[in-house]
Amino acid sequence: MIALARRIPTVNFADMMGDEVAQARCVRAIGDSLKDIGFFALEHHGIDLGLIEQAYTQGDAFFSLPKPTKQGYLRPEIAHQRGYTAFGVEHAKDNDAPDLKEFWQNGRTHSGNGPAPTYPANVWPEEHAPEFKPVIDGLFEQMETLAQHILKACSMYLGQPAEWLTEMSQEGNTIMRIIHYPPVGKDAPVGAVRSAAHEDINLITLLVTATADGLQVKDHDGSWIKVEGDARHIIVDSGDMLQNITNGLFRSTTHRVVNPKDTTARRFSMPMFVHPRNEIDLTPRDEFVALTGGTPLYSSITAGAYLHQRLVEIGLAEPEGDA
Repeated sequence: MIALARRIPTVNFADMMGDEVAQARCVRAIGDSLKDIGFFALEHHGIDLGLIEQAYTQGDAFFSLPKPTKQGYLRPEIAHQRGYTAFGVEHAKDNDAPDLKEFWQNGRTHSGNGPAPTYPANVWPEEHAPEFKPVIDGLFEQMETLAQHILKACSMYLGQPAEWLTEMSQEGNTIMRIIHYPPVGKDAPVGAVRSAAHEDINLITLLVTATADGLQVKDHDGSWIKVEGDARHIIVDSGDMLQNITNGLFRSTTHRVVNPKDTTARRFSMPMFVHPRNEIDLTPRDEFVALTGGTPLYSSITAGAYLHQRLVEIGLAEPEGDA
C-alpha cells in the first residue's frame, strides 16, 4: 500500500460562528493543530474572494512599476516596517543568502483619536497606483477581524479568558505583507531561494493562499509537507511569540518557499503577521510551564524587544547603537 502524503489539518471556520457544540469543535480543531504541527488551513473563512483577487491585481500593478519609482517608497529609517522593501534585502535568520522576493508592508491605519500609536503610519503609492490603498486597506480590516476570532479560539483552548490574546493584539504592530517573487532566472545567488527556512516571530500568521505553489512546512521527522490550497483557504500558523508565552505548547514551525522548476514563473502571496503591543511580556506563563515539563524553555522578553531583535537578524534593522 502506498502511504498518502501528509497534509496540514483543515478547520471549518463556520463552526466558530455556530452553536456551543460547533464552536467547541472549532476551538479544539484549532488548538490541536497548533499543538501538533503549528499550521492549519481555514475553510469558510468569510473573506471576500473578490477582494483577494483585487488585492493581487493591485500588487501586480505596483510591482510592475519602474524600479526607481518603487524605490521612492523605501523606508529603511523605520526598518522597512511600512512601504516597499526591495528585492534581495531580507534574508532568513541564520542564512546570509538573500530571499528572492520584494514586498510591500502596511498596518492598521492611524485613527487620529486617542494616544499616539506605537506602530508606524502607513505609506501609500497613491500617485502611481491610486486604487492600491482602498483595496489593501479593506482587505487588512477583514483579515484583522478574522485574526481576532482565531486568537479568541486559541485563548479558549488554552483555558484562558476568551479575550486574553485578542487584548494583547489591540493596537499591536500587526502587518500585512504583499510579496512578489519574480522569476528566479538562471543567475540567482548560490543558496538563494524564494524564502529560506524560517519561523514567524509574531503571535499568529494568516496567509491568503498564494498564486502558485511553493510553501512547505517541516514535519516532526524533518520531512517537508507541501501546502496546497486556493483562495477558499486561509493558511494559519502560530509564531515564536505565541510559542514563547505558552512555553512551546503551541509550536512555531519551520517553513519555506522553494524555487519553482519553471524559472520564468512569478508568484504572489499575502501574509498577515499578527503582533501584540510592544510592552506585552512574553515570559512563559506558569500554567503552560507546568503543562510542558515544569521548566521554562524560552526567555523573558517584551514583544517590542523581540521584534527588534528579529528585524536585526533578518537584515531589516540595525542593532541598537549602530548608525
